[in-house]
Amino acid sequence: GEGGVEHMVVNLLRGLEAKDVSVDLLRIKALGPFASRVPSGIRVIDLPGRHALSNVLPLAGYLKRVRPHGVLAVKDRTCRAVLLARLLSGYKGRVALRLGTNLSASLEDRSCVVRWLRFLPVRLLYPLADEIIAVSRGVAQDLASIVRCPPERINVVQNPVITSELFEMAREPVEMDWLIHRDMPVVVAVGRLTKQKDFHTLVAAMGLVNQARPARLVIFGSGRLRSSLEGLVTRLGLNDRVMLPGFTDNPYKYMARADLFVLSSRWEGSPNVLTEAMALGVPVVATDCPSGPREILQGGRVAPLVPVGDAEALARKILEVLDAPPPGHVLTEAVSDYHCDKSAQRYLDCLFAPGDA
Repeated sequence: GEGGVEHMVVNLLRGLEAKDVSVDLLRIKALGPFASRVPSGIRVIDLPGRHALSNVLPLAGYLKRVRPHGVLAVKDRTCRAVLLARLLSGYKGRVALRLGTNLSASLEDRSCVVRWLRFLPVRLLYPLADEIIAVSRGVAQDLASIVRCPPERINVVQNPVITSELFEMAREPVEMDWLIHRDMPVVVAVGRLTKQKDFHTLVAAMGLVNQARPARLVIFGSGRLRSSLEGLVTRLGLNDRVMLPGFTDNPYKYMARADLFVLSSRWEGSPNVLTEAMALGVPVVATDCPSGPREILQGGRVAPLVPVGDAEALARKILEVLDAPPPGHVLTEAVSDYHCDKSAQRYLDCLFAPGDA
């Protein structure tokens, strides 16, 4: 895919390769822009099944045949598949699970039956893992309540977000006229055009911002809500102020030149794009969604947090930050724990038991 998990995995692979660790990547689908970014030193094994749970038997065969020192599973369904494969294979190595989203928040509008069907296998299987990893304290607390385990049973490991490649890509030239011949502030947002990212509230907020001062918004991403967003832009008379260019494999060169980056999500795990913008020294505003922004922005001390879905509050904070942006070094220092090298070492610590070589 083209989401944060795939991006995180590629960064983590680079971090592990730099630490001279031999890694196999067991891949279900080779789709999206990150498939070609897997480091050359990583052995890629394509699994035959189309979905995580249809690969339980192939995974069990791999574990029995290769017997790796440790296994890291990312995403909920993959975590369950690996645990089932472990039971079938008798694998004795360490298994670490990594969850990158707030499950309760993502299922908030689903029925009790759907929520129960998603939570039950998590509650039954996750305790069988040697390590459970969450990308933020909010995700850890939510997961602990679902698994019904002590919070200290879950390790919080920051995503491997900040890499040398991030800064290299940010220095590439841009071809967007709004950023070259700048006549008004430019706000940038990045993400899939889905309910989770709530760009409808951001567009509505930009309508209010433009009542106070002229400003432009560029949203990079693709998704099923594109036509709905375009309709809202037209209804608000913002066709010359809001642009939806689609997906780009390098949003960083635009983010680095923006006056402001906005995260308008309804829920997250630990939003990588917010961390990336701050690493580039770009002023930010974010919703106080579960989970991640409050931790990254230190409760609003580093940058403003606004209620989810509140266009008026978001517009006010956008105007405030455009008028008085914080120093860039404050933002970069706040995300120092998200450097790839630090994160990769934390993951290794989870995969190697005390005393292991």
